[in-house]
Formats: sequence, structure tokens, C-alpha cells
Amino acid sequence: MRAASVGHQCPECVAEGRRTQRSARTAFGGGAAGREGYVTKALIGVNVAVMLISAAVGGAQSLAGGTGFGGLMGGSNSLTRWGSVIGYASYSAFDPTLHGIAAGEVYRLFTAMFIQYGILHLLMNMWALWILGRSLEAVLGPLRFAALYVIAGLGGNVAVYVFSAPNQATAGASGAIFGLFAALFVIMRKLGRDTSAVIPILVINLVFTFAVPGISIAGHLGGMVIGGIVAVILAYAPRNARTAVQVAGCTALVVLLALATLVRTAALL
Repeated sequence: MRAASVGHQCPECVAEGRRTQRSARTAFGGGAAGREGYVTKALIGVNVAVMLISAAVGGAQSLAGGTGFGGLMGGSNSLTRWGSVIGYASYSAFDPTLHGIAAGEVYRLFTAMFIQYGILHLLMNMWALWILGRSLEAVLGPLRFAALYVIAGLGGNVAVYVFSAPNQATAGASGAIFGLFAALFVIMRKLGRDTSAVIPILVINLVFTFAVPGISIAGHLGGMVIGGIVAVILAYAPRNARTAVQVAGCTALVVLLALATLVRTAALL
């Protein structure tokens, strides 16, 4: 027998109850496992692992000593060159081979969101991911939060590809992070919660984006816009067809980003 809230139950009754009982869902259809923050922790783990690989490949300069943010950002190395967003350019005058997304290296649109330029870059982005990610994952569920993060990061990188110079290398989780900022605002509005604390932080980050040299404006704004759109899709999907609308809306958004990538590629070629 198994102890229950009232008396005891036989093992067969417990198994049948688990089989027939609906699992707990969040307000937006996600699983309750999001409260554990597994996806947030996994994303941080991947970013840290890539930073360690970058340091192993490029040495101490990969952690600090670059040209960005007053010399506190890390410098480039073979890993950052391989995985960053580059439109269509050669690595140097000594290597005329053209690289970039237009050269068929589409993977850069995904790898760039896990590559950071130095330890300061990593710490700033991972701190924001830890704060925002746990809150959003708890309310959206693991799968929906993962989709939000990846699509926002993809949106930021596509914006870099479309609006930046083809020889400009860009990487970082910032596009996805800005998408999380926008998503938090949308989700809190949908839940009827006070957003007065979110707006100043978002404004400060936008001012920081435009004021500090070397920061990708296109990446931050692109991630913010796409992340906000994904959040609207997830939050305002009708309850009676919620999952279908959420999947269709996110898929349509990814298709639009793919079309923008193709148009930019055609222009560069």
C-alpha cells in the first residue's frame, strides 16, 4: 500500500492515477518542469563551455585584452572567426578565401549566439540570462522558452547579416538576451503584472547599445523585436488551439527570417 493524503492506496490505483491525470501546465501551455530552470542552466553551460574552448584555442587574449569596451573584451581567434556572423569576406589579405553566410556557412547564424568575446562579455550576458531565463522558463515551460531564446538569437543574427557590413564579424548572446527583455515585458503585461521595473532596465540597455562603440546595434534591436514577436505569439495564442497557433506562428517567423537571409545572400552575390 502507498500512503496518500487520505488513507492509503494500492500500487495499481496509484499507477492508474498517474496515467490518467493531466500533468500541470503553465498559463501559456508549458510544462511545470520549467520551474527548475533546466534550459537556462543548459544554455549557460554551453556558453561557458564554448568560452573555455575559445580560451584554449586563442590563449589569454581570448579572455581579455581585445580592443572592445576599453580593452576589457577578448580578442578574436580561430574559433570566433569560424563561428561569428560574417556576411561575405576573407579573414585577411593573406587568405583570399571568402567566408561567411553568403559563402554557404549558414551555421554562423546559430553558432554566433553561443560565442562571447572575452570573459567580461560572457559574465554580462550570462548574468542577464540567469535572471531573465529562470523567470521566463518558469512561466513558459522548457520547450517554449528554448524556442523563444533560439528564435530571438536567430533574429538578432539575421539582422546583423542583413544590416551590417559584410566584413563585420559579430558574435554574442546579446541578441537573444534582448529578446528575453522584450519577452518579459510582453509576458508580464499579459499576466497583468506591473512592468514599471522592466522599462527602465530596457531603456538603459538600449542607451548602452547606442552609446558604447563596438556594440552591434542591429543584433540587439533585431533580437529585441523578434523576441517580442515570439512572446506575443506564445502569450496571446487562443487557449482552444494554443499549441497549434504557437507552433505555426513561430514557424512562420523562422521562415520569414530565412527569406530575409536568402534575399541578403542574393544581394551580396
